[in-house]
Amino acid sequence: MLYLQIMSMEININCDLGEKSIHHSNEHDPELLKIVNSANVACGFHAGDEETMNQIIQISKDNGVSIGAHPSFNDPENFGRERMNLSSSEIKKLIIDQYEILQKIASSYKENVSHIKPHGALNNMACEDIELAITLAKTIKGISKDLIYLVPTGSKMEEAAKKLDMKIACEIFADRNYEDDGNLVSRKKPHALITDPEKAKKHVLKMVKTQSLNCHSGKQIPCEIDSVCIHGDNLSSLATAKSIKKNLLENNLELKPLNNMKKFI
Repeated sequence: MLYLQIMSMEININCDLGEKSIHHSNEHDPELLKIVNSANVACGFHAGDEETMNQIIQISKDNGVSIGAHPSFNDPENFGRERMNLSSSEIKKLIIDQYEILQKIASSYKENVSHIKPHGALNNMACEDIELAITLAKTIKGISKDLIYLVPTGSKMEEAAKKLDMKIACEIFADRNYEDDGNLVSRKKPHALITDPEKAKKHVLKMVKTQSLNCHSGKQIPCEIDSVCIHGDNLSSLATAKSIKKNLLENNLELKPLNNMKKFI
């Protein structure tokens, strides 16, 4: 009965996009936007610019993909992946500024930013630090109570968002391995990434079916899963995205943009 219930559920595929920079090409973005349901759009602080934001919003609109802001530390040299210690007021400004940049462009296409997902080191720090997580949650809810907050499942970010009764979508990562505490394996370690599309699709389906994280050690951690993140900056991203989507559909999961999922309507 549990299996049938899980296998008839809705699921979302999201991807970090518009991340054109010295570190990353955005050449696969148009193809990825034919596969994913929701786009987390770089707002120019860690990557991207006005041109890429316009491009992603236009293609997202054409493909029925929901639009989210992907705010980061203002550190393009390190792609937002270096930890920075900022005050709560600085963090608040960082999030609001990036949301407003993207929303202004979205409005020109008669579209709205419907979710927010922090990027890189900011996201990793908030997964571990409840005070930072609460600052982010309060800031996002302050922008609009209707915004969906896309957070790593089982994290301090999920805990903070639940305390504030926000619209929460919990995500897993298709192409990353997990430590036994539920956090992502550091990219500095050789086994951080899952680059084989076959392994990634099995990794994802098992987590969705069991509603638990698959840790690299073999440990499983029960959790909520609403969305699957595919990173757009790996060489195998396109193949991985296609493989995961096909496998989820073949297993009777219903794929939807975040803002069209029943739990948020």
